[in-house]
Amino acid sequence: MMKFISTRSHRETVNIIDAITQGLAPDGGLYVPTIFPTFHKEEFLSVENYNEFAFSVLKPFFKNTSLESLLWPICENAWSFPTLLTPMSENTYLLELFHGPTLSFKDYGAQFLASVLSELSKEYSRTVFVATSGDTGSAVACSFFEKPHIHVVVLFPKGKITERQQKQITCWGKNIIAVAVEGTFDDCQNLVKLAFQNPSWERYHLTSANSINVGRLLPQVIYYAYSSLQFYNDHHTNMNFIVPSGNLGNVTAAYWAKRMGFPINKIAIACNANRVLPDYLQSGHFQPQASKATLANAMDVGNPSNFERLSHLFKHHVDFKNNVIALSVSDQDIQETITTVYQHDHRLICPHTATAYFMRLQLPKQEPWTVVATADPAKFETVIEPLLNVSVPVPPRLQEMLSRPQQVVTIPPSLQELQKRMI
Repeated sequence: MMKFISTRSHRETVNIIDAITQGLAPDGGLYVPTIFPTFHKEEFLSVENYNEFAFSVLKPFFKNTSLESLLWPICENAWSFPTLLTPMSENTYLLELFHGPTLSFKDYGAQFLASVLSELSKEYSRTVFVATSGDTGSAVACSFFEKPHIHVVVLFPKGKITERQQKQITCWGKNIIAVAVEGTFDDCQNLVKLAFQNPSWERYHLTSANSINVGRLLPQVIYYAYSSLQFYNDHHTNMNFIVPSGNLGNVTAAYWAKRMGFPINKIAIACNANRVLPDYLQSGHFQPQASKATLANAMDVGNPSNFERLSHLFKHHVDFKNNVIALSVSDQDIQETITTVYQHDHRLICPHTATAYFMRLQLPKQEPWTVVATADPAKFETVIEPLLNVSVPVPPRLQEMLSRPQQVVTIPPSLQELQKRMI
């Protein structure tokens, strides 16, 4: 049985069921595997179906647990949307991860985690706690909507996400509580961590659905592994990724895929003006900062939780610098990149994807790089439409969510005030 430990202590190990249901380790750390399974690309020459591939990769993590026999039906039903790797200009590719029900890459992890927790919540109710800087909240709300025995509380920073992102979070009701926090994403994330560490909240049987939960992160490994194999089979070389990152969960999944042996070479991290990671690479000192509002709002994180997981992989600053490339991208760079891609490639990209695309333009042209496209541009029409003077098409499933009434409560960043709103 595979074991997991906290990033802050190696004294106690748990299995994946406990890691998922706890969300956060008791000491406040994040769960990581004690060892990673190793795969060889030759094992997957006959596997083309994404869901079958996911099952093969995730199987070692669930071996000899109560979910082992249920893993295939969970994987079979988790992803009914395409994962597209499309060529752009020479040696530049786009990994489109926004074709799920809420139009962002967060659907991959949320759909899987919702099915897993549904199986684990039949004996007693659980409360899923999630802080969002934009897209996580809608993916989690959609995935867990009307799931029996599960309540969901989504915290988002009031006035700091787009109107369409907010409507996607607040259109559900029933077992979903949407909470607008008068503060930043970091305030929301801090409330989640305080609740996990407060004994009076134990009666809610809390778990998380942020990337702090290993059950959200492991499914994200799959699209890096799968697309890197596709690329290797077509081009006979390893893939390089550029990942737009805020809380560093998505890029951690890329590093985990590489650690498991999939054909990945370099991994670059595109940040917005919240430059705590580039500053760490330069100084060797990790210094959380107050988050800054940017056009790439889902990346507005000043104290990224998954830095702990990256530091667990690369334990010394020199090792970290040898494996991690990071660049801070300004709002002006984001706007110019959205314009450049539209003019040259007749393609609309969201502000987050634009941070990665800007970074691609700074890297050697002769190397193949894949830009990770994390969200549908339709979610960011307030940025794109006035910039390009075009109308961004609205997919039908987004239009349906936008037409529903909003249900939301507003609180200051106070755990006591939050508890008053609990079910």
